[in-house]
Amino acid sequence: MNNDSESRLDHSSNDVFDFDYLVFIGRFQPFHFGHESVISAALARSRQVIVLIGSAFLPRSTRNAFSYDERVRMILAAFNADDAKRIHCVPLNDCLYNDTRWVVHVQQSVASVVDIESKKNAKARIGLIGHSKDKTSYYLSLFPHWPSVPVENYQGISATPIRESYLLGAMPQPDRVPESTSKLLAEFKKTSAYALLQEEAWFIDTYRKQWERSPYPPTFVTVDAVVVQSGHILLVERKAMPGRGLWALPGGFIGERETLVDACIRELREETRLKVPDPVLRGSLHGERSFDDPYRSARGRTITHAFYFALKNDPEGLPRVKGGDDAKSAFWVPLANVTPDLLYEDHYAIMNEMIGL
Repeated sequence: MNNDSESRLDHSSNDVFDFDYLVFIGRFQPFHFGHESVISAALARSRQVIVLIGSAFLPRSTRNAFSYDERVRMILAAFNADDAKRIHCVPLNDCLYNDTRWVVHVQQSVASVVDIESKKNAKARIGLIGHSKDKTSYYLSLFPHWPSVPVENYQGISATPIRESYLLGAMPQPDRVPESTSKLLAEFKKTSAYALLQEEAWFIDTYRKQWERSPYPPTFVTVDAVVVQSGHILLVERKAMPGRGLWALPGGFIGERETLVDACIRELREETRLKVPDPVLRGSLHGERSFDDPYRSARGRTITHAFYFALKNDPEGLPRVKGGDDAKSAFWVPLANVTPDLLYEDHYAIMNEMIGL
């Protein structure tokens, strides 16, 4: 059979489907029957399904409790062998505060599957499938070149209450998650990683209860210092929950009678003991910006103001630092060695946006 005949045969066999690829984007923390219903709908309409797993390589937290590999296991084990072969799970990194960069990552991730799977002479029919559950689903409008396939929300199931209850000790109800998810969650509950997450979940639960009698949900204001010199960034290791043991930008809550920049410099000195004169530090200020993603902090609505200090190169080397206050330690790290799996909350995104990486 010649190549033209093979191409015609391939196209005719795909005519039973509306699409060659349907793309489903989610975090799947954890994978539940609502997610399963979307993928099942995609399998009915598309030859292949590309599942982009967001927040792929962030450190474990109460919002991102399960690793990329664990989520892949939950997803593929929920389907029979033939259907699982048609599902392509691909990691997707977050790009908070930069939709353009995130769209490029999505396009590249989809292309990584399509370029391998598609025939050279075939133009792949690609669509985007999902349901608009809340404001986090606005991404569906960012890809006008891909037809959108809307699906209904399956029984109003959401991963957030399932995950929050699980981290406080309760297993999900069998009508909420597939057996593959229940099995993995039962196994994970026996690990030290779960014990650490449960400790953090109880801390956050107690923290939030302090504000239960407030007439309005509180909004917290914090500051963070992005300090760079000679291709290195100044970071701290967090000493307390939440995020104990993770790297973070020096920072903290603003005082009642402080300006934002004064609070930032105070927190910077308290946590790092940075020995740079105040006039030099203020003269090195190259920018400031607020970061207000509603989900950026598990403690509640928290808006942070970041300040970028670009210190001049010094032939004597980097300034000495030492951890203090809320920081277990302080240290300089080459920018090339900073990865999202090491940093607390959205500090990796803040660093990228402030420095322009």
